[in-house]
Amino acid sequence: MQEGTFAGSAGRGRDKETTRVVIINDFREKNRSMQRINLKALSKQEMDAFVKEQGLPAFRAKQLLHWIYEGRIGSIEEITELSKDLRRSLSGVAFISSLRLLDRQTSADGTEKFLFGLEDGESIESVLIPDKDRLTQCISSQVGCAMGCLFCLTGKLKPKRNLRAYEIADQVLSVNRLIQGRVTNIVLMGMGEPLANFDEVVEALWRMAGPMKISKRKITLSTSGIAPKILELSQKAPSVNLAISLNATTDEVRDRIMPINKKYPLKVLMDACRRFPLEPRRRITFEYVMLGGVNDSADDAKRLIKLLKGVPCKVNLIPFNPFAGCDFERSPDEAVARFQEILLEGNITALIRKSKGQDILAACGQLKAGYGPG
Repeated sequence: MQEGTFAGSAGRGRDKETTRVVIINDFREKNRSMQRINLKALSKQEMDAFVKEQGLPAFRAKQLLHWIYEGRIGSIEEITELSKDLRRSLSGVAFISSLRLLDRQTSADGTEKFLFGLEDGESIESVLIPDKDRLTQCISSQVGCAMGCLFCLTGKLKPKRNLRAYEIADQVLSVNRLIQGRVTNIVLMGMGEPLANFDEVVEALWRMAGPMKISKRKITLSTSGIAPKILELSQKAPSVNLAISLNATTDEVRDRIMPINKKYPLKVLMDACRRFPLEPRRRITFEYVMLGGVNDSADDAKRLIKLLKGVPCKVNLIPFNPFAGCDFERSPDEAVARFQEILLEGNITALIRKSKGQDILAACGQLKAGYGPG
């Protein structure tokens, strides 16, 4: 894990005093020209440095992190544990940012979609999916996406920028405040390719699994298949669940619908999956969007069984969610059911994922934020 993050590994290979000095100097340099410092943007080590710079005792850093990530506060003034004078003093040099809610839509099935505004005027979408005793939030990692997957509406957008770690984590904090409750599960399956924003996503994962106290077993990262980063993820991030957006059983088809396959073809991708370390009873999830007449044949199902051989896994079959201007059709229900039957006969756990939020363009592959600056 990188220095200056919530992973707690700063200073590996150097003494603690040297590490402390480096972090404080980096902090001073980074914030020299800033009028006020955004506390939510600081890593744990940077928060320690900030508190020291203010001449405050070290325990104040832990207090601030607790209020930001567990108390879900929106301003320093809300930290009632601090004296009024200290709150006033801190407010003069720092602030706590919040995403701006631009729009909130509710589907007939209870799914909610949130449009959040960022500090630079850009915007992202996040989806909240209720299901029995779970409340799952699908969050974004980038503004737009450069992957260009043909079956995904986000993939048709021009990539704008990576989200910062605090902007990724803040989607969860913001929704928790809005619903006055607590999201139970997190999936990084929203706008963007998480592994294309590797460092910020890893830092966000540590914040979720650390001060936000979300179980790593309830966090899932989905990737289109940046193979080298899959292995690096296992070395630098908390051991969250891994999902692979697969969607084809031949390089010919995958090259066409997912351009990333031209750089990391199926053999390379599957090798990375086989080498990905899994804790006991953990499995990799393979997501398979069912495209009528493209990847939904019996032969595709049989090839998929061979492709996944030796990988502890399950397969989520996702009926395609159409959008205006797309060139694909949804696989017939009977084709999806037959595909699942073949996988089950091949001893592959296969589930048909029920699409939710289609009436508000909140289903898988349908996110498209309203953009600000051009």
